[in-house]
Amino acid sequence: MEEIAIQVKNVSKMYKLYDKASDRLKESLGLTRKKKYKEHFALKNIDFEVKKGETVGIIGTNGSGKSTILKIITGVLNPTDGDVQVNGRISALLELGAGFNMEYTGIENVYLNGTMLGFSEKEIDERLNDILEFADIGDFVNQPVKSYSSGMFVRLAFAVAINIDPDILIVDEALSVGDVFFQAKCYRKFEEFKKQGKTILFVSHDLGSISKYCDRAILINKGVKLQEGTPKAMIDMYKKLLVGQLPLDDEEDEDINNVEIPEEKQETEAIQSNPELLEYGNKAAEIVSYIIEDENGIVTDTIEKGTEFTIRVKLHFNQKVPEPICAFSIKNVQGIEITGTNTMIEKNDIGPKEAGEEIEVSFRQKMTLQGAEYLLSLGCTGFEKGEFNVYHRLYDVCNITVISDKNTVGYYDMDTEVKIS
Repeated sequence: MEEIAIQVKNVSKMYKLYDKASDRLKESLGLTRKKKYKEHFALKNIDFEVKKGETVGIIGTNGSGKSTILKIITGVLNPTDGDVQVNGRISALLELGAGFNMEYTGIENVYLNGTMLGFSEKEIDERLNDILEFADIGDFVNQPVKSYSSGMFVRLAFAVAINIDPDILIVDEALSVGDVFFQAKCYRKFEEFKKQGKTILFVSHDLGSISKYCDRAILINKGVKLQEGTPKAMIDMYKKLLVGQLPLDDEEDEDINNVEIPEEKQETEAIQSNPELLEYGNKAAEIVSYIIEDENGIVTDTIEKGTEFTIRVKLHFNQKVPEPICAFSIKNVQGIEITGTNTMIEKNDIGPKEAGEEIEVSFRQKMTLQGAEYLLSLGCTGFEKGEFNVYHRLYDVCNITVISDKNTVGYYDMDTEVKIS
């Protein structure tokens, strides 16, 4: 056990779900013998260990129980069954600012939070300058926290948790908040923690961070641990899970994750369309569906840098169209167009199409963009009697997440080969 920082054994967490509030009251008063609730297992027989000095990530879909297990490890929640052993002092970022008193100043909350984490006033004194320097909120540290912007609140909460010098740091999605400069500072601290041999356990939807920082990853789904292994292997399994293509071993798991998902549902589950996309055109030709596939043919909006991926666009022709052109473009979140192409540029003419015809256009390429979030736009245009026509355009139809463990400068990676002699 000396080499183990966190040990989770057969942990389950069950909640009672009542149809009516009166049923809960009757049961609490002992007025009924009949069970008035349904059992909902947020976690079911979870087992794993985290060794000292490891960085381990937990991934899974929303509602899979990721945050619940972190709360049990930190003592915020009690398990229904099972046991958790922790060897070392924990600092946790579960809900940023939990435990802050809104009427207290920033400085007062630093001492309040530090005390709640088990540190003496002297220990907090020794770390105060580091905390304030990391938070970088200036004279606001002497103002009541209720006057802070959300950004200031986040910076102070993170600064307290990460500069208290814990043995174990537990983080729940906290690195996705704050501006890009603050996030970079947090990741540098992550690197520093790893070099110092600290133990880190964190939940994140940022698969790039899981890939870059974790030694191992744990995949859970609907309260059940499916597997643990290398970050790449678990990310690949997670992408299969999203589209129902993950083979499961036993009947219990099949109940938890229904693998028979219709193809149309697979696409909507794996790729979330933007409800605020910009759509226009005369609809002589119409984009009726689209998907993104990774190098293994799995429908996903998450692509690993350096691998091939395919954008498939299905077009339906409501009228005769003499020279249709199908296009895609990719923008960053600031709206700058980074790349894109179309069938005319690629010298793959679609040819004239009659009303009622349908075709699928596939764009296959290598992902060389840096790890980040991007927006995909699609279009079908064409020329009629020398005039340019827009048949159908979908701007910012969905996002593409590029995961990478190495980002170079700028928008894309030139795949540089370095030799030293």
